[in-house]
Amino acid sequence: MIRKIIKINEEKCNGCGACAAACHEGAIEIIDGKARLTREDYCDGLGDCLPQCPTDAITFEEREAPAYDEAAVAAAKRERLAEGNTHFGCPGIQPRQIERDGTDNSPTCAVTAKSQLGQWPCQIKLAPVNAPYFNGAKLLIAADCTAYAYANIHNDYMKGKITLIGCPKLDAVDYSGKLTDIIKNNDIKSVTILRMEVPCCGGLENAAKRAIQESGKFIPWNVVTISTDGKILDD
Repeated sequence: MIRKIIKINEEKCNGCGACAAACHEGAIEIIDGKARLTREDYCDGLGDCLPQCPTDAITFEEREAPAYDEAAVAAAKRERLAEGNTHFGCPGIQPRQIERDGTDNSPTCAVTAKSQLGQWPCQIKLAPVNAPYFNGAKLLIAADCTAYAYANIHNDYMKGKITLIGCPKLDAVDYSGKLTDIIKNNDIKSVTILRMEVPCCGGLENAAKRAIQESGKFIPWNVVTISTDGKILDD
């Protein structure tokens, strides 16, 4: 049938997950750092996801699509509720309690550890593009939550670096323009991207990668992913 349904522009999408969180039917998922309409029959065409998108990546279109299946949506909701999952679409907003066994998975962490923050402000949206501390800097671009999930972030990742933090889901912005200006206009020696395992952090990773590419510079970079229980998944 021909009906109104959402269309997602993946080039504009920053992977923040706001649309997936707003979709009560569970039609949208974050896959490989991008929002995808994975169930056309779950999309009711009302567009609750549209005003939540910070990059205007979602629009309506009329095209051939399966009819909205209200019964299937209700069944899926019941199944997820039975599993204790009250959220659809974005795993990054699913509640989870982390059980600690009393041991510290960061062996070098000590109670007397000192802050290694090398500058202020540290929020991406607040940092001046031409601040003198960027010249010759090793740049750490970190998701907000990494500092809380990984106990020894100061010694293991912030030490000797200039740290910029942000969350595309909360700030509702695309950081790539600001980061491009910082990298292009300063002598940045390297970039480390520190993110959580949740899909919405793909927005930060993609923005940082895009900034390096658009700066026109060849800069060493790497991505470190931290699990929600504070383990390093890749480095």
